[in-house]
Amino acid sequence: MADAEHEVALEDTDRIHGRTALVRNVAAAVSLSNAVRSTLGPRGLDKMLVNESGEAIVTNDGVTVLETARVEHPTANLLIASSSLQDKSARDGTTTTVILMAEMLQNSLELVRSGIHPSIITKGYRIANQEALREIESLARVAGDKKLRHSVVTTSLQGKIDSLLSSHLTELALEAADSLLDEEGGNDLERLRIKRLQISGGKALDSKLSPALILAKTRIDNNMPKSSEGGNIAILDGSLENKKLELEAQIEVGSLGVLNEFHERNNHHLQIMIAHLKELQIDLLIVRDGIADEAIPMLSKAGITAYRRFERDDLERLSRLTGADMIRNVERILKTNLGVYSSRSEKNIGSINYTTIEGELGGAMTMVIRGSTPEIREEVSRAFDDALGVSYRLIKENRILPGGGATQTHLARKLRQFSTTHSGREQMAIEAYAAALEIVPRALAQNAGHDPIDTLLALSAAQSKDKKNGGWIGIDGNSGEVSDMYEKGIFDAIFVAKHAIIGATDAAISVLRIDDVLWAKQGPETPDWSNQIDEN
Repeated sequence: MADAEHEVALEDTDRIHGRTALVRNVAAAVSLSNAVRSTLGPRGLDKMLVNESGEAIVTNDGVTVLETARVEHPTANLLIASSSLQDKSARDGTTTTVILMAEMLQNSLELVRSGIHPSIITKGYRIANQEALREIESLARVAGDKKLRHSVVTTSLQGKIDSLLSSHLTELALEAADSLLDEEGGNDLERLRIKRLQISGGKALDSKLSPALILAKTRIDNNMPKSSEGGNIAILDGSLENKKLELEAQIEVGSLGVLNEFHERNNHHLQIMIAHLKELQIDLLIVRDGIADEAIPMLSKAGITAYRRFERDDLERLSRLTGADMIRNVERILKTNLGVYSSRSEKNIGSINYTTIEGELGGAMTMVIRGSTPEIREEVSRAFDDALGVSYRLIKENRILPGGGATQTHLARKLRQFSTTHSGREQMAIEAYAAALEIVPRALAQNAGHDPIDTLLALSAAQSKDKKNGGWIGIDGNSGEVSDMYEKGIFDAIFVAKHAIIGATDAAISVLRIDDVLWAKQGPETPDWSNQIDEN
């Protein structure tokens, strides 16, 4: 009776439930997986994304494909959010996360069709996930030298850019990460400390890392010196302007003399502020917001070079680079708030002026990204972001795993053995989980132009035969051959693999637990009474 009343209450609501809901949700997951699966590995293909304006983006980056694509299915959006979390947490492995999640869901759907309840599958997946994480710990090795770290980062870039550029960006990323060795901060620290600056022209290989802050800025007055060899710097986290009148304030001007007197008072306030800066022996003034036009000649006369309109991230980088404090009010700037810069220079590149400010404290760098087109520069920027993210996290967690699908194949073998220790239907769920992990080596083989089944069989046999280092045998994504990943220098960072497996499992379980999808009704439209109002 209660169920019948429930159905009546929802009769006007769009709804799918039960197995139909699961089937459609799995279909959405598989669609996402199919969109990025062919990008996996060094032989992965690119995707062209076209926006509403007709502008095209060509990329091999899984998270870029998913976040840029127009997706309306609610479950698909939920899974895209999961892949975005993988990108934020590990900076790599987003494609792996998505295809693992889709394969887990496909296998779970087969179990549901055979009569196994989703709750049993969820329990089995949780057990398998915990065992897989334990096995990963025993398989991992330490990347104790820069050569191994270089190989890990290069592996993460395979397929995204060519090998020569990959090696170049890896070197820059490792250098940038090393500069943050003593820094404290969260997972976004490398994005905050390292500025990305795209400059048109040149080749992608001309991209470089500068131990300075480079900005698309020019001094506010050409009479100010174009360059200087160090001095005191002040950072104003506000504006250098007169106080503005309140919104409703009015000035009654009886004569031209009164108006001139008003302007003189305003200018006098500016003169006091600039005199204060001059007294502090400030050579360089950085202002976050505006600088009054009347203040420009005053600053120039005081021997102070000034720049305005800065983003907060750049202010913070300058603060770390020079030691200057960010102060909101000019009158409150003290000698102790000043920093020291070692040099400043301006250079014109492609009709744009760029200012370079160097400091002796470190804590900020600029990655200058070159390329002949905006699309190339964007792709180089994304690749560097990934390389830097992996490099920085390797400092905190320097253990590595074999790439080339070796880890997933090894885990699948171990989980099948582990499943025999469980009775009941959870055993079938653990086996389904193990089978899902094998999608990674199958996709790598397929993208390399090889038969996925034959390659997987050969890989499993090779791992089983080598009792000592079998877990490190994987697929060379370039040749499709089965070989030792350590000898080939093909590695995955342990945090990438763990995040991918955890993220895929959590996403799959979240979808499995959904047995009802309801679409909220649109709110009632407000009637238009304007035509019915009696104007009389």
